[in-house]
Amino acid sequence: MKNILTILIILSVSTCVFSQNRAIPDTISTEKGELIIQPITHGTLVLSWGDQTIYVDPYGGAERFQGLKDPTLILITDIHGDHLNQKTLNALDTRRAQFVVPQAVKEKLPEEMKRRSVAIENGQTIVFEEIEILAVPMYNLPETEDSRHPKGRGNGYVLSIGGKRIYVSGDTEDIPEMRNLQNIDVAFVCMNQPYTMSVDQAASAVIEFQPSVVYPFHYRGKGGLSDIASFKKKVEAASTSTEVRLRDWYPQ
Repeated sequence: MKNILTILIILSVSTCVFSQNRAIPDTISTEKGELIIQPITHGTLVLSWGDQTIYVDPYGGAERFQGLKDPTLILITDIHGDHLNQKTLNALDTRRAQFVVPQAVKEKLPEEMKRRSVAIENGQTIVFEEIEILAVPMYNLPETEDSRHPKGRGNGYVLSIGGKRIYVSGDTEDIPEMRNLQNIDVAFVCMNQPYTMSVDQAASAVIEFQPSVVYPFHYRGKGGLSDIASFKKKVEAASTSTEVRLRDWYPQ
């Protein structure tokens, strides 16, 4: 009996520690209730809206999701291990989840998950439980045969949720398709060299498409963490109406 109690205490403490280490969730009002935004780590986040719990690029181990509801929808942007992380997916309870992924990701999923997956390409739209999901390009410049992120392989996403438009960049550089986005309420924008954008590139793009709120995320590169405080200053100095929200995407 004592051993069982000890195990339960350890599990309880572990759950508490991970939930405390996560950034405090934010809430956005929509036409149909509140949208809760929970940063997890790197390019991973959880969006909760009504009965729907959306995991974006689940990565970092199942323990990072302790205390959160199991996913009903999983979006994956690309094939790399910090986006398609099979170890994390295997450890999560994904039995109720619909997967929306690029074709290159679907081909790598195990058969059981593949059966619950819909592959969409850049420019295609799918609707899941009142959530419209538009796949948008994400790629590196210049376009070369050895590009880490060639055009068309991965997806960024624009989600329409309760009248709000949520943009998730995926691994992209400062591409025209991002600069041409319109009416984005919340944007999650990457900035880590040499894989995606520099801080200057990300700030310039955000200043152009002017989301109402932007979260710099996916900002760990070869040289460590990008200077997101500098990103915030550059965007705010441009006198746009964009609110920059700095959150800790790399909790200890």
